[in-house]
Amino acid sequence: MKSYILRIVKKEWCRQVFSTKRYFPGVPRRWNSGDIVFLVHKTEEVDSLVGYGIIKEFVEKKELPEDERRICEEMRWRGILIFNKLYRIDPPVPVKDTILSAVEARGKYLHGYPLTDEQVKSILRAVKAKASLREAK
Repeated sequence: MKSYILRIVKKEWCRQVFSTKRYFPGVPRRWNSGDIVFLVHKTEEVDSLVGYGIIKEFVEKKELPEDERRICEEMRWRGILIFNKLYRIDPPVPVKDTILSAVEARGKYLHGYPLTDEQVKSILRAVKAKASLREAK
């Protein structure tokens, strides 16, 4: 099992991820069932953890229906991550208030950032201490 950070740029995309439990990654990774993805979005001028999910499957662009494949090609996305479980962090927890404040990656460079098991445990502890988790339906 691997863990990563993915950054959501637009507010509408953030809503879409939680309503559909799907994410269109552009970053090249070997996505596997069971991998954990932390979602970061800019809230109130700071990057914050807004959710995390456990991957059910990754559907490659070439295996998608034509309309979704065309969108992926236009946006340079690689396919769709489908989440088995997806949790919203409420309120969002600023990245600077977690162990991620110690990593050199900031802003757009967090996108696709791989996490160690210790970092994942630390992030989850910080999130549970500062916010509540709500499963996306």
